[in-house]
Amino acid sequence: MRWLVDGYNVIRRAPELAARERESLQAGREALCRLLSTAARLSGDQFTVVFDGDRGGGSSPGGFGVRVIFSSARETADHVLAREASAGAAVVSNDREVSRAAARAGATAISADEFLARLRRASRPPAEKPEADDEPAAQPKKGNPRRLPKKARAAARALRHLDRPR
Repeated sequence: MRWLVDGYNVIRRAPELAARERESLQAGREALCRLLSTAARLSGDQFTVVFDGDRGGGSSPGGFGVRVIFSSARETADHVLAREASAGAAVVSNDREVSRAAARAGATAISADEFLARLRRASRPPAEKPEADDEPAAQPKKGNPRRLPKKARAAARALRHLDRPR
């Protein structure tokens, strides 16, 4: 799966990444790239992180399975994310405009909070993952089963990629 990540948006939603960013922008970017590189190793997915131009545009390596793009002075990271979004991709951002542009392009829009929660859960050692027996028994359902909305199913499908080790 191909992931497009709104870099500063995600950094500022995670306390541990935001703390690194307060040290320096570069430290925050490197911490995010390390986190995504770990996720890429576990899932086999490709991650593209887009930051607002700090280096005059262009891209640079971000670690295993992670590509970093800096927007140029003429455009924002939001415009780059909208341009790069395509069917089969997942766009991670809390910015509504970016999410709408991703949906128009056929990509799945996922909030930064939901993405970070799934990354944390997937990166835990297997011994720490909750067992199915630990969950309370489900109540018997009455009536017809109800499906989640199409967008929610697409987001869940994209997030499951992070849970599968390869």
